[in-house]
Amino acid sequence: MSETILYEVTEGIATITLNRPEKRNALNLEAYEALEAAFRRAVRDAEARCVIVTGADPAFCSGDDVVELMATPRPSSGDAPVVRHRPTPAAMAALECDKPVIAAVNGAAVGWGMELACYADIRIASDRARFAELFIKRGLVSDVGGFTRLPAIVGPAKAAELLFTGDPIDAAEALRIGLVTEVAPHEALMERARALGRRIAVNPPLALRYMKEGLRLGVHGGAREMGEWAISAIRRLMQTDDHKEGVAAFLEKRPPVFQGR
Repeated sequence: MSETILYEVTEGIATITLNRPEKRNALNLEAYEALEAAFRRAVRDAEARCVIVTGADPAFCSGDDVVELMATPRPSSGDAPVVRHRPTPAAMAALECDKPVIAAVNGAAVGWGMELACYADIRIASDRARFAELFIKRGLVSDVGGFTRLPAIVGPAKAAELLFTGDPIDAAEALRIGLVTEVAPHEALMERARALGRRIAVNPPLALRYMKEGLRLGVHGGAREMGEWAISAIRRLMQTDDHKEGVAAFLEKRPPVFQGR
């Protein structure tokens, strides 16, 4: 994997780190491809039960590396700058990750960096974090995260304000509007994220995947469809070894040992 994106697994948690600190973790073509690969790897990785995405200090992600991307010729023309197709493959890889994703936002998350934070299921912010949907300031529109995930997280009106103005907000405001669930001192951010990741990772992997799918369906689907899906999922999960282990552990008053079967 490219050094622009780091990947490691400990205690059942896959940590994906954007690693271009000299560019405030702005994404060039190589980094976009590596980020997509990292999320796809996490899906395949049997050791990974939860994912944390973060950035190498001092930033989370400052969006596109505009200078490099605008200077990169498109294969078809040889002289025009690269224009990403939307949604990007990296966006879809993050959205399609079937394991819980925590964004540990350690600094600026702006432009596509804010999109990436929105693709996570849970966001925890450092007290140094800043957020901004800057697309309007560049005469552009948001990626799929701004149009689908952001309104579901903060509500349509607040999402509209952030998208229409492009104004930045700090960590305290992000907490107030529900964009993040916690603000931690900068030095404690990763341990807080890992502690949450460990609490998630001890749970049965199959049930976690169904729970995540159910959350997404609950946001975008109707009540009848949601209810039918939930009953179907419960029936399937009741046949798993993890369900039987959870019941046995409860009855035997011992910690469960889940195997993802």
